Amino acid sequence: MARPRFLPDNFTLMLAATVLLASFLPVHGVVALGLEWVTVGVIFFLFFLHGAKLSRQAIWAGISHWRLHLLVTAITFVVFPLLGWGLRPVLEPLLTPDLYLGVLFLCTLPATVQSAVTLTAVARGNMPAAICSASGSTLMGIVLTPLLVGLLLSQTATSSDPLQAMGRIALQLLLPFALGHGLRPWISPFLQRHAKRLKGLDQSSILLVVYSAFSASVVAGLWSRIPLLALVALVLVCGLLLALSMGLSAWLARRCGFSKEDEITIVFCGAQKSLVSGVPMAKVLFEPSVMGVIVLPLMIFHPMQLMVSAWVAGRYARHATGPEALAEAAAPTKA
Repeated sequence: MARPRFLPDNFTLMLAATVLLASFLPVHGVVALGLEWVTVGVIFFLFFLHGAKLSRQAIWAGISHWRLHLLVTAITFVVFPLLGWGLRPVLEPLLTPDLYLGVLFLCTLPATVQSAVTLTAVARGNMPAAICSASGSTLMGIVLTPLLVGLLLSQTATSSDPLQAMGRIALQLLLPFALGHGLRPWISPFLQRHAKRLKGLDQSSILLVVYSAFSASVVAGLWSRIPLLALVALVLVCGLLLALSMGLSAWLARRCGFSKEDEITIVFCGAQKSLVSGVPMAKVLFEPSVMGVIVLPLMIFHPMQLMVSAWVAGRYARHATGPEALAEAAAPTKA
C-alpha cells in the first residue's frame, strides 16, 4: 500500500516518539549521568562518519563556482540570523523567551548535506556545486555557529563564552570530523558497502541524543514553561522563516544572474538547516536544563523543510521537463 503523502517520513515520526518517551519516562540520577557520557561518544562517532563520507573529489568539482558558494554562505550565516534577529519584536512576545532563543539558534545553524543534495538532484540542479556548498556549510558551522550564538543569544542561555564553546566544539566535533576525513581513503569501501546500515545507525544516534536532551529538560520543568498557544505559534513561525528564506534565496539567485540549475542549488543549500549538526552543537553549547526547549524549533523546522522542499523540488523538475525547457537549454546561461 502506498504511503499517504501527508504522513511525515519515518525518521520524523521516530523523533516525535522519542520526545514523547522522554516526556513520560525521563531518566534521572546515575542513569542520566551515564547516558550523558554515552551521548558524548555517540556525537564523536556521528561527526567521524560525516568526515568519512565527505568526498574530496566532489569538493574540487564544485569549488570553482565561488560566486554561488559565497551567496549560499551569506544566506545561511547572514540572512537567516538577521531574519531571526530582525523579527525579535514580533517573535519574542509571541513565543516564550526560551523558545525565541531556540529560533535564534536555529537561524545560526549550517545547512544540511544529504537532503540538500538529494533535493537538488530531484529538481535537476547543479549537483557538484550542491555537494560542495552543503559540505562546506557543515565545516564552517563548526566555527561560525558558536560565534553567532555568542553574538545573538544572551549569555544566560549559553553554558560559556563563545571562545570556550568553539574549543569544545573543535574537540568534540571538528576532531572526529577531521579523523574521519583523513581515514576516508581506507574506510570508504566499507562505508559504501554498509551505507544502509550506517544510515540507520546515524539516525539512531540522533534519537539517543534527543532523548537525553529532552529527558534533562523535562526533569527541569520543560513543558510547564511552554504554553500550548506558544507551541502553535512556534509552528507558524517556523513556516514563516522557511517561506522567507526560500523566497529570498530564489530572488537573490535571480537578481545575481544565476542559471536555473544554480538557483535550485542556492535554494536548497541556503534555506535548509541541519538537525544532524544542530542537536550535537546544542549539546555542547547549552546547559542540559534548557537544551530541550532550544532544539524544539529545530525539530519542528526539520520535517517542515523536508516536506515543503520536496514539493518545491517537484515543481522545479516539472518545469525542467516542460516545453519551455527547450528554449532555456538553447539560451546562454549566466553565472
